[in-house]
Amino acid sequence: MRRALQYLVDKGYLVRRRGIGTQVVHRKVRRPIELTSLYDDLESSGQQPTTKVLSLTEVAASDAVAHELDVPEGSPVLFIERLRYAGGEPLALMRNYLPRHLLDIDEEDLERQGLYPLLRAAGLRPSLASQRVGARHATPAEARLLGERKGACLLTMTRTAYDADGRTLELGDHLYRAALYSFEFALSAR
Repeated sequence: MRRALQYLVDKGYLVRRRGIGTQVVHRKVRRPIELTSLYDDLESSGQQPTTKVLSLTEVAASDAVAHELDVPEGSPVLFIERLRYAGGEPLALMRNYLPRHLLDIDEEDLERQGLYPLLRAAGLRPSLASQRVGARHATPAEARLLGERKGACLLTMTRTAYDADGRTLELGDHLYRAALYSFEFALSAR
């Protein structure tokens, strides 16, 4: 029985708190820090991800976006904004920028599968990335989209991904519901 309970604690189904006891918790998405997409991670864990495309448009690269994508400021870039669901619940608000010439996709493509599988299908293989993880409060619009209360804490992840030749493939700026999501890090001593 102890082993079974510990297994459920390790998998995130139960939580033990000193002075309170063992409680059932909502299943969190635990994502290892690897160069994979949220869609791939959800699908491989059996969570049947779905996507609602909020925006798919060409925009002029701002200074910050141009710097990250290594394109001239004002260059045309593809802007994608999606709401990703897991188990029917909104999990993440994802905003991505790609150099315009890299990929030709439509809303149906993005609702059928994730961005990284689409990149790979086009012969573009993300192999290295720079990523920052943090937290901030949700704006009223973000809270409404994610089904959270105004000002709820959200996890943030900003990633710039490159192919094996060092070419920048995408800039992602994502928000995750903190109650349903966490990042896992494998650490080692030097």
